[in-house]
Amino acid sequence: MDRFAGIANQLAATTRKLGKRAILAAYFRSLDRSDLPVAALFLTGRPFPLHDERTLDVGGGLLQEALLQLSGASEQAFQEAYIRFGDIGEVGEALLRDRAGPPSPGIADLGDFFAALASIRGPAAKREALIGMLGRLRPAALKYGVKIISAGLRIGVQESLVEEAIAEAFGVPPDDVRWANMLLGDVGEVAVLAAEGRTAEAGVRLFRPLKCMLGTAVDAVDEAFREAQQWVVDDKYDGVRAQVHVQGNEARIFSRTLDDISGQFPDVVPELAALGHELVLDGELIAHDGQRALGFAALSKRLGRKSPDDAILAEVPVRYVAFDLLYLDGQTLLREPLTGRRRQLSALGFPGRLLAPTTTVAGTEEEVEEAFEAALGRGNEGLMLKSPSSPYLPGKRGRAWLKLKRPLATLDCVIVGAEYGHGKRAGLLSDYTFAVRDGDRLAPIGKAYSGITDEELAFLSDHCKRTALKDLGRAFVVRPEIVIEVGFNGINRSRRHPAGFALRFPRIKRLRLDKSVSEVDTLDRVRAIHEATRPAAV
Repeated sequence: MDRFAGIANQLAATTRKLGKRAILAAYFRSLDRSDLPVAALFLTGRPFPLHDERTLDVGGGLLQEALLQLSGASEQAFQEAYIRFGDIGEVGEALLRDRAGPPSPGIADLGDFFAALASIRGPAAKREALIGMLGRLRPAALKYGVKIISAGLRIGVQESLVEEAIAEAFGVPPDDVRWANMLLGDVGEVAVLAAEGRTAEAGVRLFRPLKCMLGTAVDAVDEAFREAQQWVVDDKYDGVRAQVHVQGNEARIFSRTLDDISGQFPDVVPELAALGHELVLDGELIAHDGQRALGFAALSKRLGRKSPDDAILAEVPVRYVAFDLLYLDGQTLLREPLTGRRRQLSALGFPGRLLAPTTTVAGTEEEVEEAFEAALGRGNEGLMLKSPSSPYLPGKRGRAWLKLKRPLATLDCVIVGAEYGHGKRAGLLSDYTFAVRDGDRLAPIGKAYSGITDEELAFLSDHCKRTALKDLGRAFVVRPEIVIEVGFNGINRSRRHPAGFALRFPRIKRLRLDKSVSEVDTLDRVRAIHEATRPAAV
């Protein structure tokens, strides 16, 4: 693990991509077959492969407790170091910099430890296990062990660069490595296949989910027709993306984060299992009463329930819309054009709770506009425009698939709180809590950190520090002066925020320094937007 830490430090200090790739390739070539898959995986910042559902369940609090016990530092010293570095791994190295000891365990040993840690239940037992392992790591190795636990190396290495380095290390075409990793979701396994000249053996594996192909948002129809002259047009459903794997009498549903969510939808799984084929489908789970889509707010009542009871199953009926076919009876279809995949998908049939996509082909802006209005009338949130010749590229976002949605109105809100950021934003107040007016008081309704420029970030951070009403350590209560325009994808009821609502995917559109707090939007307007966009009663 000490050598891994040294390589990671070299990568962090190297700015050029080619230089980073050369360091990685030389490192991979030097490793034996037991260390290679673990090293490749760890360099993506993850303790487990993408397809692996295990989690460490170790938060910042547990890591802080372990580091405080190992170092003997005070909580104040820890907080000061965290504000300085914005990264708990860097904090651990700083607090334990003067500690000497024998060489750290090997990288494969840390991989085995993560597997054991994932199976440990209870914070006390996890804390003791953490102290035991972290206590055996030298400061630099500890830094990167903690970074992997907290899901972020921050050394300027993306998974795509790891793929390129594997290709360079073992003389394999980069496209072969990328394709194998898309199929397997395990860059460590791909590294071994590349080292042994066996990347061609990679293929779709049932019950090992693939990443979803993604679409690029466009704001207007004419933008789409600058890309192509004809599109396959699907409704864009306001549900949750879901990939289905079927083999024999078994069916499983995986989320876009590759988690098995089959138990949450016992009403849908049996009908998927009855399709009578080995297959992998891509689609969307939506709340639907048999006539009309009911929207995400209705579906959200079902989400997260591991074993939903009969009452909630009846209250929120769910359908599965299958809009793509990725694998059928031993044949991988990913490289087939969309039109070919759709023909085979249509031949499967869609009984009961399984729905075919609402699809048309459009060659003019007028046809897309008509389809857009029809989609909204069916209770859906817009359109997906897909190139007829597009292959399915797991995990990729490009211009072959476009998404067209009618944006909601924005809200003018006022910043009432700020929190220190992480990584490049360490030392800056970059996470902003904002509020709307509710009579004579302000009602916080969310938090946002994206959408502003570096210059705006520096201005806001300085202003919030100077106008802080209360210092909470990592966060500040600030004087309500700065108005921001906030964009969002929806509004849900919520007990988390004093306003009683939460914005879906809030983002700062712009600073409104021209506006005063008296001009901030009201809670009544939030209610009005919520009422106008919520689904009809089930």
